[in-house]
Order: sequence, then C-alpha cells, then structure tokens
Amino acid sequence: MKATSLLRNRITRTGIALGFYSLSVVAMGHGDVTPQEVDTGSLPELGAEPLSQNPFRPGNEHGEFYDEAVRVGESGYAGNCAVCHGIQAMSGGLTPDLRELEEWDDEYFIGRVRNGTDKGMPSFKNNLDQNAIWAIKTYVESVKE
Repeated sequence: MKATSLLRNRITRTGIALGFYSLSVVAMGHGDVTPQEVDTGSLPELGAEPLSQNPFRPGNEHGEFYDEAVRVGESGYAGNCAVCHGIQAMSGGLTPDLRELEEWDDEYFIGRVRNGTDKGMPSFKNNLDQNAIWAIKTYVESVKE
C-alpha cells in the first residue's frame, strides 16, 4: 500500500514537472515579445488619435521625414517585430512575410499593430505610440522596394 502511494506521488510530481517544462517551451518558442521602446524624438509628434494613413510616406503630410522614419522604424522593427516576422521583414514561414502583404492598407496595419490578433500577435497600443508604429511601417515599405 505504501509503495503504491509513493509511486503515485512520484508520477504526480513528474507529471507536474513535465507540464511546467512544456509551458516554458511554448512560451520561449514565441521568443521575447516584451515590447521595446522606440526613440521617436527626431520625428514630429503625431498625437494620440490614430491616423488612417502613413504620414511619413513621400507626398504625405510629413513625407520630408521619410529617411528619418526609415531609420527609426528599422530600430523599432528590430526590437519589436523581427523576433516573429524575421530580419528585414523576411519571415521564416510561421508568420506573415510583411513585404508581401498587399492587402494591408495603412488603416488595417495600424489597427492590427495596436490591437493585436487572436492568433498570437500581441497588442502594442500600450507600448508603441503611432509615431513608432508609422515609422515601423515606413521601414517595412522601404525593404519592399
């Protein structure tokens, strides 16, 4: 009787340990998704209300900041997006290749980044302001060219 109880305890502890190990593998498999700050101090302040189009694209309201937005966006992308979407937006296949997303117009993009998805993309609305988000979009567009 005592041996059976000890065996059950050992099996239970082993099961719990394996469960925790499995959870850690799943969590680490997604990579470090802790949002990283993006220094947007060199870009004009866009305000809190989300814009519906990229203001840094040439020909738009702040198009003269395009080159600076690409620079800032590259840093922001590296710290917040590359872990899942790949270096220079070249996905390894598990997430969308951002260079090939033609259906992602500006309004859809900012909504998706701000709100996240139910498929694992985190929401960045509490961590990245729209200056950072639009700079990242500008960078992604620059690597498509």
